[in-house]
Amino acid sequence: MKTYQEGWFGGRAIEALRGVTLETNPGEVFGLLGPNGAGKTTLIKILLGVVRSSGGTAKIFGHRAGSVAARRRVGYLPESLRIDRHHTARSALDYYGQMSGLGRSEIALRVGPLLELVGLSGRDRESVRRFSKGMYQRLGLAQALLHDPELLILDEPTDGLDPVGRSEVRRLLSELKQRGITIFLNSHILQEVEMICDRVAVLAAGKVRGIGSIGDLTRRLGGGQAVIEAMPPAGHSIDWKRTLGESGGLTNQHGSLDVIGLPDGGVRVTLATDSQMAVDLAIDQLRSAQCSITSVHSGRRSLEDVFLSLVGPDGDALAEGSVT
Repeated sequence: MKTYQEGWFGGRAIEALRGVTLETNPGEVFGLLGPNGAGKTTLIKILLGVVRSSGGTAKIFGHRAGSVAARRRVGYLPESLRIDRHHTARSALDYYGQMSGLGRSEIALRVGPLLELVGLSGRDRESVRRFSKGMYQRLGLAQALLHDPELLILDEPTDGLDPVGRSEVRRLLSELKQRGITIFLNSHILQEVEMICDRVAVLAAGKVRGIGSIGDLTRRLGGGQAVIEAMPPAGHSIDWKRTLGESGGLTNQHGSLDVIGLPDGGVRVTLATDSQMAVDLAIDQLRSAQCSITSVHSGRRSLEDVFLSLVGPDGDALAEGSVT
């Protein structure tokens, strides 16, 4: 746990972290999710030894978090890495390698293969001021890997990157995972997390509200979802929400209902439900309104749906069955 004191004297205590228990498995990509103010940055600072916890213990490979022994086994890429603009990729890695306690000969042996791994071998003697954001992030990954860590802690590694840059970072992380490196990833880009992470934890208001594989979380918390698209008769205007919600009673009987009008004049009806009866009822009501059903799709809700449920006002109640 971590508690901060508000103000200088006599201020109230603010709980940034409350009873957080996490454990990562060797060689997995573990995602940390949460809204702003959830406590994610505080947790990372505790793992790195930048701040001390107010209670409990944090260990990395059996060593106290922040100790020299723990830090030697951890590579870190901060959200906003700053590299002096006079550096080239090679000189920057030489600088960071010496800060990590590596000798010049050892740095020289590692820099070439690392630059090739991150795709900068042909740009290694250019000033970093000419680097794109994606190249900068790849150089940041190289500095985090320079001392051959067993654990990588990455804070928003794809934030601000274009689709090509995000794809490059995902490729690198997949390759690092194949090499047996454990990756602890803090990100707010849920699509990226779904594509790369083996397990995730959802943090809100300083508490873990859900943890497990994405498949487990969506099965346990997401529930089913059905999407129906329909087209009304030509020249007809229909009050969709009244037809489906108030008159049909779908929201009361079968879970939440979302109705969106489409540019072509049709409608998309999304039902958060496992009930085939609810789907049948929605189709019957649309047909009664003389609509043509153009498509029906059912499946599990997304990680985004689960995330919004867990960080919302009912998240504490949902968390009772989601933390394993």
